[in-house]
Amino acid sequence: MTFSSLTRLQLGLAALKADHLERRRLLLDGAQGAHVTIDGQRVVSFCSNDYLGLAADPALVQAAHTALDQCGVGAGAAHLISGHHRFHHDFEAAFAHFVGKPAALLFSTGYMANLGVLTALCERHSEVFADKLNHASLVDAARLSGATFTRFRHRDLAQLEGQLESSAAPKKMIVSDLVFSMDGDSAPVDALLDLAERYDAWLYLDDAHGFGVLGGGRGGMTERARASDRVIYLATLGKAAGVSGAAVATHETVIDWLLQKARPYVYTTASPPLLAACLLESLRQIEAGDARRAALRGHILQLREGLSGLERGTLMPSGTPIQPLVIGANADAVRLSKNLLQRGLLVPAIRTPTVPAGTARLRITLSAAHSVDDVAQLIAALHDLA
Repeated sequence: MTFSSLTRLQLGLAALKADHLERRRLLLDGAQGAHVTIDGQRVVSFCSNDYLGLAADPALVQAAHTALDQCGVGAGAAHLISGHHRFHHDFEAAFAHFVGKPAALLFSTGYMANLGVLTALCERHSEVFADKLNHASLVDAARLSGATFTRFRHRDLAQLEGQLESSAAPKKMIVSDLVFSMDGDSAPVDALLDLAERYDAWLYLDDAHGFGVLGGGRGGMTERARASDRVIYLATLGKAAGVSGAAVATHETVIDWLLQKARPYVYTTASPPLLAACLLESLRQIEAGDARRAALRGHILQLREGLSGLERGTLMPSGTPIQPLVIGANADAVRLSKNLLQRGLLVPAIRTPTVPAGTARLRITLSAAHSVDDVAQLIAALHDLA
């Protein structure tokens, strides 16, 4: 007997494959790093968000071993029951101090943090103003909040101001990635804060890709943003921090409200305390990580200089570890990615709907753990394949 709904899924998957849009998981063996074993092949990885090379750092591994003996594996309960461990508490205090905000709250993932913040602070009488290139979690969170959801062209402050000026919503929130994950450029933080102050709005900054890398490791907030009570700052902790989770830092009143009303925080088991212990060590490594950040900046400069004049593909302007090489068609980007993999270089092809049609790209991500030779190998391969 034919099950029509299942058949439609099968046809949909076949269509994705025909359009070069099918995605599959790569199987990683061993620790994350600049050199990894994927599907049994040893490769140089240019697709990880481990920007500082902390994911397998010996100091973090030792912190995990030590914490394991003290607190075991699972948290055992939600934070508001009995799952809030001393390690969680100490990390929140240390994180808030490090980024220059009064208080912080630790979430299990960045996706949960965005859902928690927007649904707790916005509702049907609110309006959320969002950059069109924001991460999917911010889009989903705005829609689930029940607020009016208004999007502005990427970094278009004039359009945003017109939208704010015409809004009759009593509560407004401007939401933006701080470093945009597919283009590698950054939000104009102080200009966004100017508009937030002018139109009495919250400013929510998702710094998934800037924390640990920018601002001496403290992220992409400006000093004005650190001092502003209307700025809510999010950093994910599975990228440059090398561990897992996300932290929101802002005024104490906001944190107290989230503690009561952020459903993804209230109604879930706390993350394992040993991860919070690792994050405390990660903060220490990030604060002392100037040499790592200098190495990372050197790799960015080396790649950009090395790919100047490349005959095939356009390297987008970016001073961050995210270096997008726009190829154009989905099929061409996939083919180039496969050719690089045959040479032992893992660089993912990013296609629609993640990026607009006609802008499929290789998303090159660099890490302090890469060597100069690693980057040179990638540059040579891209010139050769062009």
